[in-house]
Amino acid sequence: MGVQTHRSPGDGAAPDAAGPATPVTEKRARQTAEAARETRWDRPSFARGLYLGRLDLGLIHPFPAEGDADGASDGARFLARLRTLCERLDGQRIEREARIPDEDIRRLAALGAFGMKIPREYGGLGLSLAVYTRALTLVGSVHPSLGALLSAHQSIGVPEPVKVFGTEEQKQRFLPRCARGAISAFLLTEPDVGSDPARLATTATPTGDGDYLIDGVKLWTTNGVIAELVIVMAVVPAHTDAAGDPRPGGISAFVVETSAPGITVEHRNAFLGLRGIENGVTRFDGVRVSASDRLGSEGQGLRIALTTLNTGRLSIPAICTAGAKWSLKIAREWSAARVQWGRPVGEHQAVAAKVAFIAATTFGMEAACELSARLADAGSRDIRIEAALAKLWCSEMGWRIADELVQIRGGRGYETAASLAARGERAVPAEQLLRDTRINRIFEGSTEIMHLLIAREAVDAHLTAAGALADAEADLAAKARAAAGAGGFYASWLPHLVVGAGTLPTGFREFGPLAHHLRYVERSARRLARQTFYAMGRWQAGLEKKQVFLGRIVDIGAELFVMSAACVRARQLEHEPEPAEAGRGPGAVRLANAFCDQSRVRVEHLFDELWRNTDDGDARLAARVLAGDVTWLEEGIIDASEDTGPWIADAAGPPATENLLRHVD
Repeated sequence: MGVQTHRSPGDGAAPDAAGPATPVTEKRARQTAEAARETRWDRPSFARGLYLGRLDLGLIHPFPAEGDADGASDGARFLARLRTLCERLDGQRIEREARIPDEDIRRLAALGAFGMKIPREYGGLGLSLAVYTRALTLVGSVHPSLGALLSAHQSIGVPEPVKVFGTEEQKQRFLPRCARGAISAFLLTEPDVGSDPARLATTATPTGDGDYLIDGVKLWTTNGVIAELVIVMAVVPAHTDAAGDPRPGGISAFVVETSAPGITVEHRNAFLGLRGIENGVTRFDGVRVSASDRLGSEGQGLRIALTTLNTGRLSIPAICTAGAKWSLKIAREWSAARVQWGRPVGEHQAVAAKVAFIAATTFGMEAACELSARLADAGSRDIRIEAALAKLWCSEMGWRIADELVQIRGGRGYETAASLAARGERAVPAEQLLRDTRINRIFEGSTEIMHLLIAREAVDAHLTAAGALADAEADLAAKARAAAGAGGFYASWLPHLVVGAGTLPTGFREFGPLAHHLRYVERSARRLARQTFYAMGRWQAGLEKKQVFLGRIVDIGAELFVMSAACVRARQLEHEPEPAEAGRGPGAVRLANAFCDQSRVRVEHLFDELWRNTDDGDARLAARVLAGDVTWLEEGIIDASEDTGPWIADAAGPPATENLLRHVD
């Protein structure tokens, strides 16, 4: 297996943005996103129900089984082999050398780690998503760059979209290669295009003989520096096909060989953390691609990308869980051994609160991740909101856990592992975790974008019922007709938000000491739906611009989802058959109880902030800042950043050739 990089005469020059992107209106951007969004709900969704005021506990309780016995046994054997390998890998070497050693990649490939999710008939291991997420947790605990390598390849790289959308010929051609270790990547982002695909500038122009010529620049191509195969999202212009029929084109997905002439990896990016990640800038200059390498039809690319991310996002909570589990171990050991004022620091309430937060939140993270993965494996539930919530919530909480660990460790938390080892202390890379974890709030949909994505799904029923009421461009007559139609929906829906199982003292009694938490979830779900209804009535079409408000709505639902996951997971562990780890059942109930207590405080704070906040004043102040009214406040400093032109251009210097030309035999 090898990676070849074709370099153009301008080696080392910073890539440009291929000219200014075509101006895109807000309306067109929304239309592009809406056209790609899956609007049908053919299967039930537990998380969607929470936003509509329903606690459909039967959708997640009993906790979903792991699948058939043979699959679970195969998964356990693979994880055991992977653990043995991981014990031989050196995460600090990755940190020192800022790269994953080639021999480590070969070992992972030999174990089948690059084909975990690929079906056996195509040379993969055919493991469940639950086993896959546990594997990412395991390798992520060695170094998160290993998790990024495997997840960028399998969660969003070539294997997943080809498995779901590819033809049989494409599956036979690409999946066995990927399973053997041909590294792949997913290329969507561009220098001037982040979360707004309507502005995509990379083009795939039909040649008239069945091929396409791809031109453009892709940024932040995780694995792109060493990939053999990449998924490229490009806009096919409107054109006439061979039969003379007009074709609208649109954003389309292509599988591209990186050995193709015209592909240049121009730069390997360096980041705050994830020092071993192979992420770069890739330019396409007239790269010829056959129509047989296009996934799906023209214009289907964005839908393919979004569908792939529905489950692909679960790699993030899995890696976040790795950091949380490691943080718990370090916090426990340090807080028990470090003595201040005559007692271990963990016995002082200020530190004890942090240890309790780390332990309880780690349990919640693992429960949410495991539940979402098992629901996806079962296939009977729509988990697009569950996966998005798990990504959003785990990335935010993982960052908080890392920050608390550094605080518990004090000066030793801020000091690097290498420095600690140099002066004879245990090399605990707490500061590295803080750097590595930060990206998870940005990866595969930033927190802000996840808020908007989930909010769109959460208020979908309201928007559908409201119709023209939620359309700023509708006339008064249309709004009047819509109001009449919406009245029927709300007349039947609102009464269900008044009372429920959460108001009964006997509700959810089978959960014993956790029952009162589920009653709280049920009451809060109805309260959340009522608040959304009030907001819809107050702002109507303007609700979509109340992004901070919607973010709080989403965060409340996220907490309720994880509380539910923690309770059903604890009950499963409490009643699991012997043999089980000593004390795991009772310990799980204690952890779930503590987590729910902490989560309820956060939920009440969010509810309070829905209507008591500084959102409007903050928006007015931000407008004045952007208008330059307070530049006087910036005086008295030196801006040491280089002014090298447009910020969208990459100005980090010449390419790291030794990394660009790496190959794995």
